[in-house]
Formats: sequence, structure tokens, C-alpha cells
Amino acid sequence: MAQAGTTAPPQPSVTPAQAPPTPKDDAGFTEALIINPTGDTSIRPFEYHASDKELADLRQRINATRWPEPETVDDRTQGVPLATSQAVARYWVSDYDWRKCEARLNALPNFITEIDGLDIHFVHVRSKHENALPVIITHGWPGSVVEQLKIIDPLTDPTAHGGTAEDAFHVVIPSMPGYGFSGRPAVTGWDPPHIARAWTELMKRLGYTKFVAQGGDWGAVVTDMMGVQATPELLGIHVNMAGVIPRDIDAALFNGGPLPADLSDEEKRTCEQLSFVYKKGIGYGFQLGLRPQSMGALADTPTGLATYLLDHDAASLKHIAALFVDGTPYGAITRDDILDNITLTWLTNTGVSSGRLYWENKDSFFAVKGVTVPTAVSVFPEELYEAPRSWSEQAYPKLIHYNRLPEGGHFAAWEQPRALTEEMRAGFRSLR
Repeated sequence: MAQAGTTAPPQPSVTPAQAPPTPKDDAGFTEALIINPTGDTSIRPFEYHASDKELADLRQRINATRWPEPETVDDRTQGVPLATSQAVARYWVSDYDWRKCEARLNALPNFITEIDGLDIHFVHVRSKHENALPVIITHGWPGSVVEQLKIIDPLTDPTAHGGTAEDAFHVVIPSMPGYGFSGRPAVTGWDPPHIARAWTELMKRLGYTKFVAQGGDWGAVVTDMMGVQATPELLGIHVNMAGVIPRDIDAALFNGGPLPADLSDEEKRTCEQLSFVYKKGIGYGFQLGLRPQSMGALADTPTGLATYLLDHDAASLKHIAALFVDGTPYGAITRDDILDNITLTWLTNTGVSSGRLYWENKDSFFAVKGVTVPTAVSVFPEELYEAPRSWSEQAYPKLIHYNRLPEGGHFAAWEQPRALTEEMRAGFRSLR
């Protein structure tokens, strides 16, 4: 078995292939979701097809939901409103079609390879343009590779999307361990530094000797860790949830301690945002960080899973609630987009295993990590907090791009795919 960070023998470019039927275990989940301990470093084509039985069971469970009473407030301070959860459930059973998402996924080149004893799923789309820049893009929680589907074509085929051939990327989008079609770890240790090392091994196994990395949410943390490890192959990184909070300020905000008196107005604003996040905004982070296995209901009730995954941050919940209740647009995000991600999590039974990353992580989500490679930062106004330029320059000594966007939030690739694509082009342009 090739260890993360070691050099794998060069392999030819991977192309789409028709995967043979994949055996299923007694629970109905494909064997690709389980650890493969063989030490095989080959790259295997992958497709996923949910059975009709699984989809019928999903609809039956949604229809059999035992709902709680409504919240006792007229806002979202107690969590996802009952009316929102019920609107999601109604659309799920009456209008949503998983097969459309399944077809979109299977139309892309999907693969599985084993790294450090765990099967890692990834989408790998090569550009037709010469000298395209390889990039590995990492999703977050509650997420999956479906969040990045909208940016694949603009990145790999820029001439069809307002760019030039010089903007082209070869795109690799892995499912994080415990998420989606990747293996569910049976041992501890798959924390962000480990995932970062695995991503470097993956890119080297694909034959890429130079590449860049991008991420938001957990993907930003993993990408930051790649920038800390700074292997010779990594040219630079781009993040849309930058880890820039000074360590002393992060600790003060987390513990409710005093802040420095000389903060700028921009830095004070960021502190106010992050204080809200720590006090009221990421309850799921504390729950999953302490007792992920106690969230077993996420594997048993689809409406419970959906409600839990919707409650990521105040801004996105507000938009998602309006989207399902009265159809108010949410950037490029549709109702189907939201349910694609939730349904994928349900069908792969990764509601609990994906949450274990919070337990595995021993570092701050948002603090400075010690990145040393060239870094591009994009700041969307409805992110959990807006990273100040001053702190970005301190956190990333080789800051090569910093830009504040006029609109957009935490799920940038979903909500603002054109803006994120343009930011990646601009951010990495000097590294080509």
C-alpha cells in the first residue's frame, strides 16, 4: 500500500470507462463505501445506481415522519422551523427525482482508489486544452461532490464559459473520508492533516507533478493543511473560507475573553461575526465534535437528516427556508440541489460518518494554520465571517490574490458558480 506523501508510479491519464456492476452488501450499499484493505493502488472506474427498493424505502420513511410541535418563536433562533422541514419533505416525495442527479454524476468520470487502507472516491475531468492547470477541489460539511458540479465545465472548458484556453484546469474532486462514495473509516486518524496528505498522494497517483488546491468549509481547512505541508508538487492554494483569525483573538472569541483594543473597524466586524458563530451559529459542530456516534438518528430518519443538514449557518438557512417555503431564489441553488446532497448522504448512510471529522479535528476551524505557499483568498459577504485583508496578509505571507465579492455566501460553488470560477482563474493565474 502506498503511504500518503510517497511517490506512486506514474500512471496514464485516466479516462471515463463503463464500470461493471458493483456488488452490494446486506444493507444495500455498494462495497465501494467500505474499507478496501487489499493494498491495491489501482484506479478503478466507479458508477452508482440506487436500487428502486432503496428509493421506495426513502419515500416511505419520509411519509411516516413523526413531526415535533412547532417552535415557540417566530424566527429561526430555535433551529429549522417546522414549516421549512415539512416543505422540504413535501417536495422530496412529490417533485424530487434522484435519478436526475444520479445521471449527472454517472455522466462524469468517477473513480475509486485506495489510500492508506481507505477507498477514496473522486471525480476526475481533464480539460481538452493543453497546459491546463491541475486542481484538487475539496467540499465541506454538510456536503459532497455535488456542490462542485456546476464549476466543472467552466473550469475545464473555459472558452465555452467566457474565459480563454489559458484559464483551463484539469479538475479532481474527491469525496472526503466518511462522505458520499468514499470509504467510512473504521479507525481513528482521518483528520484534516491526514486528508491533506492523502490528497497529495491522489494527485501524484494521477500523474500530476505540479498542481493547486481549492476549498471552502472543511475543504478550506484541508486545503490550508496542504499549504502547511507545502509539498514540492503544490504550487499554491485558493480558499473561500480563509483561516485568518489570529490565535489569541480566536481563543478570546471562543472563550468569551477580552479582545485587543487596537482592532480596525473591519477586524471588529469580523470578531462580531465569529462571536455569533461560536455562541449560536455552529451547534452541530460542538455536537459532532463531542459525540458523533450519538447522532444515530441521522441514519434512521431522512427528514431528521434533512433538518440537521439544513441548519449549517444562519444566512444559508434563511435562504433555504425561503426557497422551499415560497420559492424565493437563492443564487444558482435550486431545491433539487439541496435535496441532491441530502439524498446522497441518505443513500450512502454517511450522516454519522461524515460528522466524525468534527471529532477527529483537534485544531481551530478558523485560526491561522501556518500556510507557507502562495495563497488566493475570496471573501463572500454572507460567509460565516468576512476575512479582513489585514489578517489575510498575516495568515498567508505569500498572499497573491484577495478579493471581496458583492454577493454570495458559504456554499459558493453552488450559489455563485460563475463568481467562484472567475476567482479561481484570477487567483491562480500567476502560478501557471
